Amino acid sequence: MVKKRASIFISGKGSNLKNLIKKSREYNFPISINLVVCNNPNSEGILHAKKNSIPLLIIDTKKRNFENKILLYLKKYKISLICLAGYMKILSKKFLNNYKKIIINIHPSLLPKFKGLNTFSRILENKEIKTGCTVHYVSEKLDDGNIISQKYFYINKNDNEIIIKRKTQIQEYLAFPEAIIKIYRYN
Repeated sequence: MVKKRASIFISGKGSNLKNLIKKSREYNFPISINLVVCNNPNSEGILHAKKNSIPLLIIDTKKRNFENKILLYLKKYKISLICLAGYMKILSKKFLNNYKKIIINIHPSLLPKFKGLNTFSRILENKEIKTGCTVHYVSEKLDDGNIISQKYFYINKNDNEIIIKRKTQIQEYLAFPEAIIKIYRYN
């Protein structure tokens, strides 16, 4: 099986990156991770890339034309899939227009509900009975692209933001690989 070359974009702990690295080592899994892009030099996720000898680009998003540098690296490593895994920077319309391949994102809610930030507090404030995560194609609108995969769980009355975040991450570790498999099953 010829695996598709993927790049994972991160900003924080990199727990989804760690999970995808593990999955990518499975024979049947359709991608290999060939580049990690991070916009936070203090991200714990950087260690996952280094430990697994995956090329790493730490990008300063305050510099002009930083997206051009990312595009050059994507081309250099022949990347055909970008997975946004807790990447806390919105990709510009120019970037999306210049990168014609697949970009997907994982979001910690059941979209279209609770787009954007502060998801868990808004879920609790709204007294939702269930929540979960969504993997979707990236479009010009924030958290608005076509849905590929969703996983959900029911909220217990004693759940707080920390518990909901932990339960959501467990679902993310299932939903992200499932979405990647779905994409390449039909392409």
